[in-house]
Amino acid sequence: MPKYVDDINDLDLSKTYSYADYLLWRFKERVELFKGKIFKMSPAPSASHQRTVLSFTRFLDNYFQNEECELFVAPFDVFLLPKEKSSVVQPDLCVICDATKLDERGCHGAPDLVIEVLSKGNSKKEIQNKYDLYEEAGVREYWIVDYMRRTVLIHVLNEKGTFVPQRLRTEGDHITSTIFPKLSSPVDELFIGVTDSLNEPEAEYTTQNRVNRL
Repeated sequence: MPKYVDDINDLDLSKTYSYADYLLWRFKERVELFKGKIFKMSPAPSASHQRTVLSFTRFLDNYFQNEECELFVAPFDVFLLPKEKSSVVQPDLCVICDATKLDERGCHGAPDLVIEVLSKGNSKKEIQNKYDLYEEAGVREYWIVDYMRRTVLIHVLNEKGTFVPQRLRTEGDHITSTIFPKLSSPVDELFIGVTDSLNEPEAEYTTQNRVNRL
C-alpha cells in the first residue's frame, strides 16, 4: 500500500522529491516542485489577482472553445520535464494542444501557452524559477501578467530553445499571440474591472525587472 503524507511538516523541505512522492501528498497546503525542491505556493491570492485571472480566462476561453487546443485553469498539475520526473507546477492558465499529454492527473510535458499573473507572493518565483523551467521544458509561449501595472510581457521560444521577450505591452497597446495569431486583444480590455492596486505593496520582481535583466 502506498504511504500517503497528510502533514507537510512530516517532509524534510531540504530534500529533493519526485513525481511519485508528490502524488502521495494529501496535506491541504498547495506546493510545487522545481527540480525536486518543494516550493510552498503563496496564500490565497488577492481579489485583483483573481479578477485578472478570470478576465484572461474569459479571453482565452472565447478563442479556444472552438479550437482543438484545450484551456486549463489552476489548480491543475503540469508535470514538466517528464524524463526528469522532478518538476510539478500549477500555472494560473495553460493551453495544451497535444491531447496525448493529458490524463486525469494533469499535463505530462510542456503546455503550448502558459500565463502567470504576478502578485506580491509569487513574483520572484514566477520570474526566476518558473521562467527557467518553462524555457527548458519547451513551453512555446509564456505570458507574464502584472495587474499592478496593467502590463503583459510575452516570451516566445525561438528555434534554439530560448525565450525571446517581445516589447512590454501596457495600456493603450494591443497584445497578439505569436503562436496563435488570431488570439488578440487591446490590453485595456483585459484589465477592465481589476481594482486599482496602487495601495498594494509592489512585487519584488516585476515584468520590467525581467526586461532589464535580459
